[in-house]
Amino acid sequence: MTTDATAAGTLQLGGELNVTRMGYGAMRLAGPGVWGPPQDLAEASVILRQALAFGITHLDTADYYGPHTVNELIRTTLAPYPEDLVLVTKVGARRSADRGWPPALSRDELISQVHDNLRTLGVDALDVVNLRLSDAAGGYPVDVPIEAPFSVLAELREQGLIRHLGVSHVTVEQLEAARKIAPVVCVQNEYNLAHRVGDDVLDRCTELGIAFVPYFPLGGFSPLQSGVLDECAEAVGATPMQVALAWLLQRSPVVAVIPGTSSLAHLKQNIAAGALELPADVVARIDAIG
Repeated sequence: MTTDATAAGTLQLGGELNVTRMGYGAMRLAGPGVWGPPQDLAEASVILRQALAFGITHLDTADYYGPHTVNELIRTTLAPYPEDLVLVTKVGARRSADRGWPPALSRDELISQVHDNLRTLGVDALDVVNLRLSDAAGGYPVDVPIEAPFSVLAELREQGLIRHLGVSHVTVEQLEAARKIAPVVCVQNEYNLAHRVGDDVLDRCTELGIAFVPYFPLGGFSPLQSGVLDECAEAVGATPMQVALAWLLQRSPVVAVIPGTSSLAHLKQNIAAGALELPADVVARIDAIG
C-alpha cells in the first residue's frame, strides 16, 4: 500500500483550506497521560517531519496537550510552516494539577487559551479553532449551552486571530446553534466503528458539507478489538486498524481522520489505510458491529 496521504483525497475547510482526509493527531506526542514532554523527543520530531513528508496537510493539536509541550514541539520542529499545512487546535478545557481535564469555557479562559495557542505555535492567526464542550464528568452529550463560548471565539475570528471555527463534542442542536453565530467548518466528535453515538451529527455534517473529524478513530485509550474486524482485515490483506480507518473514510465523503501515533511504523500503516477500498460485503459486516 502507498504511504502517500493524498491517496485518501482532500477536503476543503471554509472553502479555502485544503486538507488531506488522512491527517495526524498530535496528542500522543506528549508524555504518558498526555502530560509533559515526549519520552523520546528526537523520535517525536521525526514523526512530525515524516507526517508532512508523506503528504499530510492536516495536523490536529491543542495547547492543553502536555500542557504546552506538544504545540511547542510542533513549532520547534516544523516552523517556518509549509504554506499548505493547516494547524487545527482546540479550546474549552485545561489541565489540572492532578492531570485532569476540567472545562474552561468562560470568556477570559477562552481568550487566554487562544492567545496561548498563538504563542506556543508561533503564529499570528490560528487556521482553525474547535470549541470543545466539556463538563466535569466528561460525558456525552454535554449539557452546556454553546452560544456564549462560541460567541467569544466568533469575536476573536472577527479580530483576525482565528481564520475558521469548528466545534467538538456536540449534538446536532448545539451544532445548529453555533451555525447561527458564525460559520462552522468542521465538527470533531468521538466516533469509531465501536462508538457510534452521534451518527445523527455525522449525517447532518454530510448534508451540510461540513467536515466531520472523528477523534479516537482507533478507540483512543481503549484500542478497538473485534473478532469480526480481525476477520475482515485478513480478508482484505490489511491490519485491523487500517480497516477501521478505511471504514471511517468510506462512511461519508466529509469524514477526515486524525489517527495519532508515536511510532513511525504505525504512521506508515495509518497513511496506507487511505488507499484501502473496502468491498461492500466487508463494509456490511463492519456496519453490523455497531
